Amino acid sequence: MTLTVALIAVTGALLLDLPLGAAILLGAILAPTDPVLASAVQVESSGDRDRLRFSLTGEGGLNDGTAFPFVMLGLGLLGLHDLGTGGWRWLAMDVVWATAGGLLVGGILGAFIGKLVVYLRTRHQEAVGLDEFLALGLIALAYGIAVLAHTYGFLAVFAAGLALQRVKEQSRVIHVFSTEHPQGQADNGTIAHAIHADHASAYMMQAVRGFNEQMERIGELAVVLLVGALLPFAHIPTSALGLLAALFLLIRPTSVWLGLLGAPILRDQRFMMAWFGIRGIGSICYLMYAINHGLSLPLAEQIVAITLAVVTVSIVLHGISARPIMRRYWKRRQHQDQ
Repeated sequence: MTLTVALIAVTGALLLDLPLGAAILLGAILAPTDPVLASAVQVESSGDRDRLRFSLTGEGGLNDGTAFPFVMLGLGLLGLHDLGTGGWRWLAMDVVWATAGGLLVGGILGAFIGKLVVYLRTRHQEAVGLDEFLALGLIALAYGIAVLAHTYGFLAVFAAGLALQRVKEQSRVIHVFSTEHPQGQADNGTIAHAIHADHASAYMMQAVRGFNEQMERIGELAVVLLVGALLPFAHIPTSALGLLAALFLLIRPTSVWLGLLGAPILRDQRFMMAWFGIRGIGSICYLMYAINHGLSLPLAEQIVAITLAVVTVSIVLHGISARPIMRRYWKRRQHQDQ
């Protein structure tokens, strides 16, 4: 992601004649990949150890928050954020504290709430059912406390989900599907699994994961509708077409190959990681954040148009190619394993 920010900034300065701060801001907006739109190439279970899926899932979840320091740097160079003398405030607060603090807040909350729920279920047969609200509550709590502590909420939510996933992790996951009555109370069979000491954490995570999958589909629809609604109002300059081509065909592949030097990754996995740099709601969030911090109108219009163009092209190209490429990939992997 850092390499992508740098390469986009250089390309934006050369092709679009952007000032340094705006070029870095554009790089920070376009660099993060999207964990929602990338659902077709994400891990399918907690036991999925495929390097391609694992890398793309981890990247999409983590870089949504770790791009924030570059957003703040770009805003600071544009005079819209205090970087401190010599950049000390940016380095201390926006890089070190905001990043580490966000991960710390999310990790503590995810572990605490997960252990509390498992304890209540196994010891007192309480807090059973309605795991959807557990997921929503944890997201809201982690994000809110992180923002109050002047850290990055996206990173806090990512760390909270990861910590919740690892609460009393079981060596096997049972496949129990919740069948709830209209009143919201689980039946006896579901309750038995939910409060069993050996299965409580696995059952909780399976229920939360199922809800997250539904939320991903809703989020995917929301992103497409939002981009489609905004696109007619964006005037895309012809000079931006070169940036789009460079991002998908040169910048992303170069960043992946340089970032994975020495990593035990197969060649076809490298090619697919280079291609699946899917952009989506993270870019839209960073764009809105920059506009709310007083981005000038001409610069805002230019960055809005470029961002919407990139997200649209990504939705079309990656949406069409994801499943056929993944099917071919899995067939090749199965053939190699035989």
